[in-house]
Amino acid sequence: MDVQIFGVKNNADVRKAERFFKERRIKIHFMDFKQRSPSKGELRRFFQKFGEEELVDRSSKRFQALGLSAAYYSDDRWLEIACEEPLILRQPLVRRGKDLTVGHAEAVWREWLD
Repeated sequence: MDVQIFGVKNNADVRKAERFFKERRIKIHFMDFKQRSPSKGELRRFFQKFGEEELVDRSSKRFQALGLSAAYYSDDRWLEIACEEPLILRQPLVRRGKDLTVGHAEAVWREWLD
C-alpha cells in the first residue's frame, strides 16, 4: 500500500502525516507544493469529494496575500486557482488509491490500515 501526501514540509500537519505512515512502514510519495503544483486532474478528485468549503484554507497566509477573502467563485474556478496557487489549500491532502483525506485525519488513516 502506497500513500501520496501533498503539502509543504514545514506544515505541522504534513509532518504528522509523514510520521504516522513512516512509523507504520508504509511507503510515502511526497509532493511538495513549493516545488511543483499538483495536476488539475489530481486536485479535481479532491474537489469532487470535499468541495471548496473543506479544501480552501481561508486562514492561510497565501489566501490572505492574494486577497481572496471576499471572493465567491464556483468549484471550477477554485480548482483553477488552486492549481496555480496550491498554498491556499488545507494540508495535507492524502491519497491512497481512491481513498482521499484532507487535513490531519489520523482516525481515517487508521481505518485504511485495518
